[in-house]
Amino acid sequence: MIKLDEEKLGELIKGTDHLDQKYGEKGSLSREEFEAKSKAWYLASILREERKRQNLTQQELGDKIGKKREYISSLEKGNKDMQLSTFMLIANALGLRFSLVVG
Repeated sequence: MIKLDEEKLGELIKGTDHLDQKYGEKGSLSREEFEAKSKAWYLASILREERKRQNLTQQELGDKIGKKREYISSLEKGNKDMQLSTFMLIANALGLRFSLVVG
């Protein structure tokens, strides 16, 4: 049985506090930029995992959408900001469908 030291647990920094310290408080421009980049990376990882699941290489996916392998690689690594149109182009090439929920 593991016994937790309540005092040490109380000293831990909460995730939201860490984000506040590093990127600014929620609603600040720097925090919004961080969250946007995080979401873009997450969406790119979904596309990467689906590409791999379908046993497609970056080159093959690039050929399907008219882009170079290096471009696909850069998107998947989060080194390049992906436009919505590019996201939809890749998603369609992979046979993925997304819906937008507003509100």
